[in-house]
Amino acid sequence: MTPHVRPSQPRQPQEPVRQENLRTLNLELVFRHIVAAAGPISRTELAAVTGLTRPTITRIAEELLAGQLITEAGLTHSGRAGRPRVGLTLSEKGPAGLGLDIRADGLAACVVDLTGTVRHLAFAPSAYSGRGAPDVLGHLAGMAGAAIEAIAAEDLTVVTATLAVPGPVSGGVVRSAPALGWRNVDAGALLRAATRHLDLPITVENEANLAALGELYAGGNSLDSFVYVSGGLGIGAGIVLDGHLMRGARGWSGELGHVTVHPDGKPCPCGSRGCLQTYASLAAILDDEPAPRAATPEAAITARAEAGTPATLAALDSAGTALGVALSGMLNILDIDTVLLGGSFSLLASWLTMNAKAELDQRVLTAAWAPVTIRPALLGPDAAVIGAALTSIDQIRQHPTAWLTRQVTV
Repeated sequence: MTPHVRPSQPRQPQEPVRQENLRTLNLELVFRHIVAAAGPISRTELAAVTGLTRPTITRIAEELLAGQLITEAGLTHSGRAGRPRVGLTLSEKGPAGLGLDIRADGLAACVVDLTGTVRHLAFAPSAYSGRGAPDVLGHLAGMAGAAIEAIAAEDLTVVTATLAVPGPVSGGVVRSAPALGWRNVDAGALLRAATRHLDLPITVENEANLAALGELYAGGNSLDSFVYVSGGLGIGAGIVLDGHLMRGARGWSGELGHVTVHPDGKPCPCGSRGCLQTYASLAAILDDEPAPRAATPEAAITARAEAGTPATLAALDSAGTALGVALSGMLNILDIDTVLLGGSFSLLASWLTMNAKAELDQRVLTAAWAPVTIRPALLGPDAAVIGAALTSIDQIRQHPTAWLTRQVTV
């Protein structure tokens, strides 16, 4: 049976490909092959895979080298007879991406270079009670400035920044972040105003989505389909299917924390009742018992659990069960068999996993013959800020001419 396909829109008249456009297309084609290569790739190999002439490859390579986007890295062996050839690979100098994150225990800033290597990672403990968005974002602006100054000494230039926030985002506006007390906060505008002196383009994205991308980009998972669960100020999910992040029709997918697990349960700050967040967030596990002074919520929960505190152990059991109930519905719909526990949940996984797995085994229809795996994420609590930085630098990976044009005009 032929699947239903939405009729395509009439094709718009296209402008002819001008010489300058062709040069840009060829440059970006070559650069993407260098980005995707498992190791250094020679000019001859680039000519073969792109179909471009050797003189064109040579011109593009010189332009990329001059712009510090690539570097020559030793010799390559194609397996054929003949002399080894000089390889080209991504540069560790030049453009860099900045990630900023608002998380349960404080604020974080991260810088990565073109290779995806973390070159700067900073954390500042912070409490949000009674603090407005301008105050929080002003503090982050200070961390952004410090990060930019620190990596400038390594011949790196931050080209753009991405802010991770615990809630749905539209056009830089945080529509709802109950854990922060934010509703319809234009975080993008506030942060741009606070960093005006840095002249830095800034985008805002949901932290669970960015954390999922961080895990995907990190590459160590060998996974192309998984659900990343971020636990901290709130509970969100980043859904990766066949190597692509599922954002939803408006970019608001993954609000796992507001899936109902008990229809007549506890009231939630979102206005509903019985949301997962009211049973499995850090605040719910602490159960109104504040963390000791100078201790993070995760550290307080861990210390009490390791000490065998009955109330904390019971709260963790309840959180794991509620998490499994919420996830089972998602996995039944999506047919995904791997769950990564990230954010603060990565530090509490040893107490959450057993009950969550029991619910998944019972409630996921296919679990009997295709077991579901649930485990801590590789990047731990830093996944969102690393994912934000990687998302920032990916803009240069996709469109290197923006950086090259900037180099010419500076």
